[in-house]
Amino acid sequence: MIGGARQPREDGPPPVPPSHQGCAIRPVRVHLPAQRGELRDRHEDGHHLHHLLWRLGPGVRVCSSAVLGGGIGPRAWILNAQVPGGYPRLDPDRHLAEIAAAEGLTGPGAGLMTAADVSAYTTGHDGGVTATVTTGLGVRGWAAAPESAARTPHRPGTVNIVVTLPAALSDAALVNAVATATEAKVQALLDAGLDCSGTPTDAVCVAAPEPGPDGGEPFAGPRSPWGGRIARAVHTAVRAGARLS
Repeated sequence: MIGGARQPREDGPPPVPPSHQGCAIRPVRVHLPAQRGELRDRHEDGHHLHHLLWRLGPGVRVCSSAVLGGGIGPRAWILNAQVPGGYPRLDPDRHLAEIAAAEGLTGPGAGLMTAADVSAYTTGHDGGVTATVTTGLGVRGWAAAPESAARTPHRPGTVNIVVTLPAALSDAALVNAVATATEAKVQALLDAGLDCSGTPTDAVCVAAPEPGPDGGEPFAGPRSPWGGRIARAVHTAVRAGARLS
């Protein structure tokens, strides 16, 4: 999946430190529609928190801006983890790896983080595409803000978008799919009556099968077949989440 500049470990998440051994994680019996995702819950430092988990298995690659496992490449899992407001840690990638290790996840994965209520996720579906969104809009604004705004500390409120689709995409189309999902997010926020383009910490993951010899679908812009489906699914999920926030 896509994320920050840090590359995923080839041998999976690092070992869980002693302070996180025996982390109480259990499944909540709610499943995401047809995408092999699970809503899970855990207890950390006196907080009852949730995370969404996709066990992708082999043959899937992800393009994402996720803080853990970002970039383009094969990924075995995606994790979207809730953290408390006023998040104090400065190592979110390591924290996500600790949660993944406590889940027994192995191999490279992608991890996203949010202070939004992950159990209030929303979904959109269109032609085989599923978009799953967690929406935290407490700290929102416009992307092209004055430079002074960039120096203001930001909480991890975050609109996190995870898109899964059954069609293989080329490298260029995967990048295009992230752009399409972002365009659809902004359109949905405006349609929900919000005066913003998102939050400073929004992230996107697009998961698709690895391409074969044909290289995969070459386009995923909003007027292409798969790009249009991605845009409509993301728009539906983000608009629903924005109206709940």
